[in-house]
Amino acid sequence: MSAAAGLSSGRSAFTHLDPLGRARMVDVAPKDPSHRRAVARCRVEMLAETARQVAHGDIAKGDVTAVARVAGIQAAKRTSDLIPLCHPLLVSSVYVNFEIGDSWIDIEAQVETVDRTGVEMEALTACSVAALTIYDMCKSADRGMTVSGLALWEKTGGRSGVYRRAEPAATGPAAGPAPAEPAPAPAPENA
Repeated sequence: MSAAAGLSSGRSAFTHLDPLGRARMVDVAPKDPSHRRAVARCRVEMLAETARQVAHGDIAKGDVTAVARVAGIQAAKRTSDLIPLCHPLLVSSVYVNFEIGDSWIDIEAQVETVDRTGVEMEALTACSVAALTIYDMCKSADRGMTVSGLALWEKTGGRSGVYRRAEPAATGPAAGPAPAEPAPAPAPENA
């Protein structure tokens, strides 16, 4: 449904549009805070030699996955600074994990909060920035890398409930990232 079609029926098809079709930030004040979680995935495809260098710590700029993990975490926390209509959220946790294959690196970001709106954009932003960081750190060895398959894989909490993306039938780089194990629970902090 187009935005115009949604407007003609008296309600917007997009929550970020007012009745006149102008962009607006959705009012979440009437909502009660609740636990929300989102998981996003993407893949960076590269030469087999580049993937080998990443796996063995042989990239000149340093530990690629360590830097990409921190970049993804930082990106999740800064999403509202990058995406104009996103609400600033109190992010509870961010996990960014990697699986290095023969010629690819799969990235999975999991973000959680207890707030009035979801963290889908935070998870997608974490994946995107982690992937771009991998590209930046490896570009001197492989400028032909591609980032693909960025998608929301799971979302829980909120009014719309649970969403789980259907698993792809095919496998391999063209199929997109393989499902990863859930992030481990953090160790209890000593007070």
